[in-house]
Amino acid sequence: MMRRLLLVVALLFAWAGPAHADDISASARGVVRIVTIAVVDDEVVGFGHGSGFAVAPNRVVTNAHVVELASRYPDNVVIGVVPSEGDKSYQGKVIKVDQARDLALIEFTGVRLPPLTLFTGKIADGDALVALGYPGNVDVATARSAADFIKPQSPVRSQGGFAGLRQLSGVSVLLHTASIARGNSGGPLLDRCGRVLGVNSAITHNDEGDSTFAFAIADSELAAFLAEAKQPVATIEMPCTSVEEQMAQERSADDKARLAADETSRADAARAEAERDDAIARARNRAETTRENYMAGAAVLLVLGALAVGGAGLLLSRERKREAIWVAAGGGVLMLGAVALFLSRPGFDEASVVPVPKAAAAAGAATAAAQGKLVCTLVPERSRVIVSATDNVDLDVGKDGCINSRTQYAEAGTHWQRILVPDQEANVSVLDFDPATGTYTNTRYLLSSEQMKQARALRKGVPLKECSSDQAKRAELATQQQNIRTALPAVYNEKLVYKCSASAGAPAAVATPAAAK
Repeated sequence: MMRRLLLVVALLFAWAGPAHADDISASARGVVRIVTIAVVDDEVVGFGHGSGFAVAPNRVVTNAHVVELASRYPDNVVIGVVPSEGDKSYQGKVIKVDQARDLALIEFTGVRLPPLTLFTGKIADGDALVALGYPGNVDVATARSAADFIKPQSPVRSQGGFAGLRQLSGVSVLLHTASIARGNSGGPLLDRCGRVLGVNSAITHNDEGDSTFAFAIADSELAAFLAEAKQPVATIEMPCTSVEEQMAQERSADDKARLAADETSRADAARAEAERDDAIARARNRAETTRENYMAGAAVLLVLGALAVGGAGLLLSRERKREAIWVAAGGGVLMLGAVALFLSRPGFDEASVVPVPKAAAAAGAATAAAQGKLVCTLVPERSRVIVSATDNVDLDVGKDGCINSRTQYAEAGTHWQRILVPDQEANVSVLDFDPATGTYTNTRYLLSSEQMKQARALRKGVPLKECSSDQAKRAELATQQQNIRTALPAVYNEKLVYKCSASAGAPAAVATPAAAK
């Protein structure tokens, strides 16, 4: 236990740097340097390099001109794929080349890269763009030996703006102002969310002081090339929203929710006050009516008693003493009853009035929770999507946080939560289900290889992989997940928010949330 605690503390210090989730840095982990080495009779006779990016864990795209010699002389030219992270480079081979589009697809083995996502939406003039790659002039200035060209290092980024769509030798290209140089060829042109807009391929000459512009092969050409190569690639059409904008929207939504809650509270208070005033008025009317009835009854008894006493006197004057005594006694009883009835008339105390709310039955009902088979649909206005698919999510919510009959979620307040740390992919997902509102959220953090190594270290020895009713094990799972959650960056990369409803033909059950029991 002490060893685990020390590990958690050490990892927290390791991640105690600035809280920053950079979409461009996340995409940069899928960018590679492409090196070509020509060998004849065991002698190096040519060397070249460019850039590329992953479209699958073991396949990268680059320019055809970067690997032109390798495609011509496959037996004499070696292709090296140098990732941006790690300590090794890997040998690749050309799978497909399109000289007209100036695109090539290269396959390699030995490491899995995080694939980049293509943006297929509209780009507006002046939109901010980022180029990633390995410009040769930077390499020449910093490299000390040929070995430096096959040493993994992060790509260089440069920023610019979209300057228009053009045709270059019959191929659609994006004209932009991000600074690139020889060596950037084959690297990605990204939007500010890190999605691929094009493949950098050429620059204009700046003779006589002309401004320099760059050309990137458009995403439509890239998509067509990959389709011809039968290479699937992730695509997304949703516009880019920065984390800051998204978090501001969340704060605004939270503020609106608080204002709405305050307004509801004030309305409830006003309604309760009106109900109390109404109840007091009704109680006062009932009390006054009752008092009047008591007083009227007392008056009747008093009159009857007086008449009886008068009658007794009359009987006595006629020497009917025995009857007079009985009539006088009855009259006295009636008069005493009148006094007792008058004194017992009810009073009225406002403090004793407790109104019964009109919606008491509804208010007393248990909070409903969604269970059973659900279909969860993305809510775009509440989501920030940069790389993930937005298909519907099917959930089968069982008792005590058992999801899809196989995965145990841990209690997180009134929610159910599970943190996924995969062995192969470079991301961590925080899955959260709110049974009260039927909201399912997938918050994703795109992490570096070192951060993933640390997250996997915290994940070791997962106490629960299957559903369980063991409270002690579920508490241990919650503690472990909290340790991982604390070590994650303060800012996420993606947040997919879904609204869940009963699946067709399988209505969701309604139950009281286990966490609220």
